[in-house]
Amino acid sequence: MPMVEYIWPLGAALGEGPLWDARSATLWFTDIKKGRVHRLDPASGQRDTFELGGQPGFIVPSDDGGFVVGRGHELLRFDGTALDAEPLATVEMAAGNRLNDAVVDSAGRLWFGSMDDGETSPSGAVYLFDRGRLARAGGECVITNGPTVTGDGRYVYHVDTLGRTIWRFDISAGDELRDGSVFARIDPADGTPDGVTIDAEDHVWVGLWGGWQARRYAPDGSLVQTVELPCANVTKLAFGGADLKTAYVTTARIGLTPAELEAQPEAGGLFAFSVDVPGVPSGILALGGGR
Repeated sequence: MPMVEYIWPLGAALGEGPLWDARSATLWFTDIKKGRVHRLDPASGQRDTFELGGQPGFIVPSDDGGFVVGRGHELLRFDGTALDAEPLATVEMAAGNRLNDAVVDSAGRLWFGSMDDGETSPSGAVYLFDRGRLARAGGECVITNGPTVTGDGRYVYHVDTLGRTIWRFDISAGDELRDGSVFARIDPADGTPDGVTIDAEDHVWVGLWGGWQARRYAPDGSLVQTVELPCANVTKLAFGGADLKTAYVTTARIGLTPAELEAQPEAGGLFAFSVDVPGVPSGILALGGGR
């Protein structure tokens, strides 16, 4: 069991979407419910917080040197300090929905999901943004999480959080999430699956909401490693550092009772632990000049 380090006691309401930006050797992540994006420079220890407002679900690097943030119903450019007022794209979805989680694949395409913010209607879905073209890919459910993509670009892993299921879709023949197979199911006693990410061996790491842990699954769906965290709501991992062998973990305080918060004062903090198998570099979103 690796030693878990508590590295930023920021008390995020809903810490999510950690991203290692290799260009600047910094970690970025969101606090969806507080409308914030955070940045950590591990080398200097500098910590910065940017007030974006709304509900920023994810942040990804883009090929203009900046980032793209998914907030509300929109994809917005972010230069590292402020959002561009004009959206790159607006996603047509139910009024009560918002964008939630995302990944950029090695081809520079953005896979991202939406969810019902009230967490009751199966109106969430996975979308693909490819050089200005926006398309709905499938994966309909109440809360989408992930997605993540294998290094060869063949498989997309998509999480149906309330269904406690991680799905695998073969996209080698197209971009739609159809005829998927169950990769893993999470027992109700173990919490619910949140964000997923891939390492260099195409093993899938998932944070367990209400489960006090992160898990690593082999490509055949077998559980091969569990890492315990000191708080219940573990949301997602990102691999950083020069060798991509530091796992950074976001967590959340939202939904915990006062008694639970007293018992887990580190909830909402950022954690880190070392891994033997490195992660893979984040893809860089190809904007393609489109808005």
